[in-house]
Amino acid sequence: MISVLTDSAFWDALPDSYRVVLCDIWGVVHDGVSVYPGVAQRLRAWREQGRFVLLISNAPRPSADVARHLDRLGLARDCWDAIMTGGEAGIEVLVGLGEPVGFLGTKDDRSVLERRSVRIADGDDFMDLACTGLDEQRSKVEQYAEELREWAGRGVRFHCLNPDRIVLRGVSVEACAGALADLYEELGGTVEWYGKPHRAIYDHALRMAGDPPLQAVLAIGDGLVTDILGAARLGVDAVFVRGGIHAGEGFPADFADTHGLGDWRPIASVEGLA
Repeated sequence: MISVLTDSAFWDALPDSYRVVLCDIWGVVHDGVSVYPGVAQRLRAWREQGRFVLLISNAPRPSADVARHLDRLGLARDCWDAIMTGGEAGIEVLVGLGEPVGFLGTKDDRSVLERRSVRIADGDDFMDLACTGLDEQRSKVEQYAEELREWAGRGVRFHCLNPDRIVLRGVSVEACAGALADLYEELGGTVEWYGKPHRAIYDHALRMAGDPPLQAVLAIGDGLVTDILGAARLGVDAVFVRGGIHAGEGFPADFADTHGLGDWRPIASVEGLA
């Protein structure tokens, strides 16, 4: 049964058995513009209790870039122990291909990949493509359909470095790389996914936390098909934050049936960390 305690009471009573907290960032820690009230105090308190606070993100960028973004938003580095991103796993694979790849995303994201030794093709002579998200000129997923159809038609493998479909930036909803990847699969293309809910990001994260037993891990997130589904497949307890991208909606009663999870449910549904 999902906890019915107030958010504060639930977090204050969090069992000591949870020694590692895998906490989503965007939608739980901040909204892209500001850190949510009370978050810094909650994260810092967990560390003071001896828990390992690992921020886990589907950001297509390296962990160091995410850390600098948190610095700019004013979240002190004593609030977390480590950061793991989907971008880290994807970059490792792209570098290992040994061939130039196509690119879809912003100029800044392209620069980040190139600094990490990912070779970007100058023209259309590529069979793998790195996608970090939408570019600066086109804000609607449907604007990419013709381009995606052409790539799918010639068998280009689409590497999605951010499985998120949408993200909240302040009060605005923005499409992410995952939405483009969904359309690519609909058009018959092949997608390699990096980040939550896929296993690789969790394996990286848990190694950073010292490979704890799964019963000592608690996952926190606002994304049903990323954070929550990933936790369920991993076999760890989870807390659903309904104050993020699902805008106050409750946990879906048919979630477990839809995803073949048996009777699995998160241990609590909360508005946030405060």
